[in-house]
Amino acid sequence: MELIIGNKNYSSWSLRAWFMLKAFDLPFTETRLALFEPDFYSSLANYSPAGKVPVLIDNDITVWDSLAICEYINETYLSHKGWPADVADRALARAISCEMHSGFFGLRHELPMNCRATRVVTPTDAALKDIARIDAIWTELLQKNSGNGPWLFGNISIADMMYAPVALRFHTYNAEVSKQSRAYVETVLAHPAIQAWVAAAKLEAETITEEEVGEPV
Repeated sequence: MELIIGNKNYSSWSLRAWFMLKAFDLPFTETRLALFEPDFYSSLANYSPAGKVPVLIDNDITVWDSLAICEYINETYLSHKGWPADVADRALARAISCEMHSGFFGLRHELPMNCRATRVVTPTDAALKDIARIDAIWTELLQKNSGNGPWLFGNISIADMMYAPVALRFHTYNAEVSKQSRAYVETVLAHPAIQAWVAAAKLEAETITEEEVGEPV
């Protein structure tokens, strides 16, 4: 498999698909295209008509969109182990993953993913509402599944892939969340794949000015 991604410092959607492959120890090569550089879209057109990263190429199959890529990997390589085994948990995991996929625009706009440094931002009510909702999701799940493991549904799942960039955002901007959610942020940050991603992000030379919000601490 080949995964086409954007900048590791900024591309939250790329992280989701990349983390999925790494978390489940699946072999792949990565191709990084620097976001918004002059040849970004022309290069990306060689891989996908959607004009967005990430893109997964598996022999003659091409999949784009992070959640679609995670679903493809789950079905093709994991025997459906990427979602919780329990039907109710699986339905809930899909629901919160889709909620992340299609919502939380205040958070995304005001607190973009930026792995390089801790930064200070004063969120608006829209972003605070998103933070509170995510905090509530995490807290409820972590309390419910605390005896099964440190991830949202005990074992790591696609739901964790979808929320991993949020954990990085909460770390970068020091979001005020519950003790359980703070522990979850630390769980995500401690994963070897996330540590490798962040280390690579810090070595990138490109800067996207509009993504450098707030002030560095």
